[in-house]
Amino acid sequence: MRLFVSTLIVCLGASLEAVAQENGGVGQSLSSQASDPTASLMSFQFQDFYAFNLHNSDQSQNILQFRAAIPFNLGGVNNIARLTLPSFTESASGETGLGDATLFNLAAFDQSWGRYGVGLVALLPTGADGLSAEKWGLGPALGFVARPSWGLAGLFNQNILTVAGDDDRPDVNISTLQPIVSVGLSEGWSVGTSDMTFAYDWDRDEFTSLPLGVKVSKLTKIADRPVQWQLSYERNFYDEGTGPKDTIGFTIKLLVPK
Repeated sequence: MRLFVSTLIVCLGASLEAVAQENGGVGQSLSSQASDPTASLMSFQFQDFYAFNLHNSDQSQNILQFRAAIPFNLGGVNNIARLTLPSFTESASGETGLGDATLFNLAAFDQSWGRYGVGLVALLPTGADGLSAEKWGLGPALGFVARPSWGLAGLFNQNILTVAGDDDRPDVNISTLQPIVSVGLSEGWSVGTSDMTFAYDWDRDEFTSLPLGVKVSKLTKIADRPVQWQLSYERNFYDEGTGPKDTIGFTIKLLVPK
């Protein structure tokens, strides 16, 4: 099962940093919002994650991933709906095709120190044969992001528990933790943690993903539209099975501020 299934272009002037201050909280720049999963900012991102080293395998893995985040207001509360759809173009097994989609909705609440959110996450068995868990999953999601003067710091948690699916396939009962650290630099640049996500399998009673990674981001414009570019490197220290060991990620995120 794959739950998730995240550079470096020319300079943007300081004027872009002042765009849409109302989005995602007073005083939060567009560059900061782009790295904040709780911000009320519409975005569409295309990612490529290439694992050139796998544990216990001489193969490689490549995942192309689409993710859309759509903010909306319900009963006076800001919400963010997010869809993630991965596609495997290379895998250790040789199988290629769509992976399982994840969908979550987060209700976000602004605070003087930042923002916190609570919601639900769902696993949808949309994957091709050999790449899908063949299970439907559902569970709580929660997280927070603080905004110190230097950038962002937070933690995001998702929990997926099997609710239906193929009885002949193993259940999916997994919790994930994603630390969020982003340090804002000048002219739209920022550095921080990659999309590294620690995964705990409740059935196996162990962590099945132990990553450590860094990311460099740059905010610029294409045809007067704000775009964030990201380049990341990640090492996964969980060495059982044939999961990724070293992964390079490239992301282009199209931002749609209010």
